[in-house]
Amino acid sequence: MSKPHLIGTVGLELRELEHILDSRTPIALGADALAAVKRSHAYLLDRLKKSDAPIYGVNTGFGALHNTSIAKKDLAQLQKNLVMSHACGSGDPVPADIVRAMLVLKVQNMAFGHSAVAPATVQRLIDMYNADVLPVVYERGSLGASGDLAPLAHLSLPLLGLGEVIVAGKRMSSAQALKKFGWKPLELGPKEGLALLNGTQFMNAYASLLTLKATRLAHLADVIAAMSLDAYDGRIEPFHASVHAVRPHPGQAVVAGHMRDLLKGSALIERKKEHVQDPYSFRCIPQVHGASRDAIAYVERVVECELESVTDNPTVFDDEDLVISAGNFHGQPLALALDFLAIAVAELGSISERRTYKLVGGQRGLPAFLVAKPGLNSGFMIPHYTAASLVSANKQRCMPNSVDTIDSSNGQEDHVSMGAAAAIKTWQVVQDVERILAIELFTAAQALEFRRPARSSARIGSLHAALRERVPFVKEDVVMHDLMEASLAFLQSLPIS
Repeated sequence: MSKPHLIGTVGLELRELEHILDSRTPIALGADALAAVKRSHAYLLDRLKKSDAPIYGVNTGFGALHNTSIAKKDLAQLQKNLVMSHACGSGDPVPADIVRAMLVLKVQNMAFGHSAVAPATVQRLIDMYNADVLPVVYERGSLGASGDLAPLAHLSLPLLGLGEVIVAGKRMSSAQALKKFGWKPLELGPKEGLALLNGTQFMNAYASLLTLKATRLAHLADVIAAMSLDAYDGRIEPFHASVHAVRPHPGQAVVAGHMRDLLKGSALIERKKEHVQDPYSFRCIPQVHGASRDAIAYVERVVECELESVTDNPTVFDDEDLVISAGNFHGQPLALALDFLAIAVAELGSISERRTYKLVGGQRGLPAFLVAKPGLNSGFMIPHYTAASLVSANKQRCMPNSVDTIDSSNGQEDHVSMGAAAAIKTWQVVQDVERILAIELFTAAQALEFRRPARSSARIGSLHAALRERVPFVKEDVVMHDLMEASLAFLQSLPIS
């Protein structure tokens, strides 16, 4: 086993989380975090010995039942009941990568030392992550307000020997898994159930992985657009540095520079043009792609902040002798950011589909639908339909979830973020934009071959040649689905430099 990544008291950076998940690096509590967890846990136990004063969720009921006192003899049962009663997820199980991220983020949240959980509880979460024992967590059920209650309850059930897990691809009861690994069910102490369930780890797991994926897609969108521009016999002038210096949005300048670099040395881009202007989907690539990049950068800042945040409740400050019930579990920062991310990435797909449409339109010396005998062959007619259908679906998904709210818990929780719903729909948007870009790549590569013997740049030529090892030139009609999927697999395999 490789050296573990030590979880400390200062929070994770997004790239650290990416490395942990991609490399499957094991995790462990650093010495500072372990000391903080022990100190917080001991403080709460001592406080409960000295006083019967109500502490929300520790010796009271939850939500609308916050004024109900709980006897000391029932405190452990209270926490177990909380986890069981809140495991109300519905719908499809979430992807394995999301569950792994949730485990890491829940450990990090507890490692700050403001949750008053027992070290053994944190360690069991660590053991589950390291052994790749993944709780079955469902998509639906969180309102994104008191944290992600239902998803986190399902994440926590296996600690009690309840619920289901997936081990080595096999779904089994948690009781079976605990027996397999020689683990005993835990008995939760005061506040532990609440600490497990309160928090934004469901939303932020999605937000973290989505931000990383969106950053990747923004880069690839430029690369694919450069191939499309050359295949369409487009002009380089709209990417001149002076144009973007007088409208200094940072993403716009980055995209323009990236496009110039990608097309440097292209015989196609340098040859004399018969047309004075290109359509907006080509001419405005820096403005559209750049705006999405700036939006993604904003979302990344929000996610990075959340990775450094304590989001359960109540918050324990042992150094100040305080236990404060507040609202750090509310998902509004992530909900707004996720809605923005969905819109930003959807726009990368929207302009990509427009370029695909132009490439198959029989313009600028290209054959209609990019086949030699259109009519007998439909060529690339229907891949564009598919891209259009995906774009249309994304437009419908981009209605903001964060503007919605609904009363819950008898009105005690009277404003909710809907951040979990924003996370799920943004996941769908990002997956479909990746498919839209793969269709543009497939189409642009076909169109580029009709420009022979003129050549594109070395970088675009290299990309084209690599794609051709998996996706052939289409001479006559074939089952296009298979080639579209091959283009998607190729896109997913591309390294980003």
